[in-house]
Amino acid sequence: METEQNRKSDCAEEMPDHVRLRETEGYGKLMMEYQCALDEVQTKMEVLNKELSMRTNRNPFESIKSRIKTPESICGKMHRKGMPCTLESIEKSLTDIAGIRVICSFIDDIYMLVECLEKQDDLEVVEVKDYIQTPKPSGYRSLHVIVRVPIFLSDGKHYRIVEVQFRTIAMDFWASLEHKLRYKQDIAVEDAQTIADDLRFNAELINQVDRRMQQIREHIDSGANGPNGQKSQAPVKRPAAPQGSTS
Repeated sequence: METEQNRKSDCAEEMPDHVRLRETEGYGKLMMEYQCALDEVQTKMEVLNKELSMRTNRNPFESIKSRIKTPESICGKMHRKGMPCTLESIEKSLTDIAGIRVICSFIDDIYMLVECLEKQDDLEVVEVKDYIQTPKPSGYRSLHVIVRVPIFLSDGKHYRIVEVQFRTIAMDFWASLEHKLRYKQDIAVEDAQTIADDLRFNAELINQVDRRMQQIREHIDSGANGPNGQKSQAPVKRPAAPQGSTS
């Protein structure tokens, strides 16, 4: 006769990994620690935004969003890595369980904010992935900063990893639409490469617009003033069109 223990064991084996992870002892506490680290970094970014907006008379970023990965997303990524979806494994293997996305108006605002973040003496910058200078093959552009954040709980100090993604409005526009288009289920196999090429081409177009807008802002910020307060006639440099485009 089947015992209660055997029935529980069989149920556990049939349970999806993400459900098993959610019910694992210690999972709730671990996610709470990641959320605390996320809150710490978001507060730092908001303080920087207030301080820099007073200095520069404009906000260095437009919006900030944060999220903790769901158990489904965590286990999906671990499976793609060919690794078990256990607490120990996800702590060692994933750097984006806690994530923040900062949307800036201009490219140079991104580098200014990253420089300010690197100067914070109570967190450690573990890694910087610059997909602005070196875009992904898909055309994706962003700057990812992995930081190690101390949090102080009743049982002492703990460290958690947070990934901060910096994008311009234009980069975020492309990335959001690319995600929706690329993951449509009804794309014919023969069209996949053409779509990928089109997305990459449009990423370069958007990058040109991004840099053009920064040049215009720099022109305005300089006051475009020549000697004796006269307006400088120096034109704003126009970026070259992407290869293969038509004018």
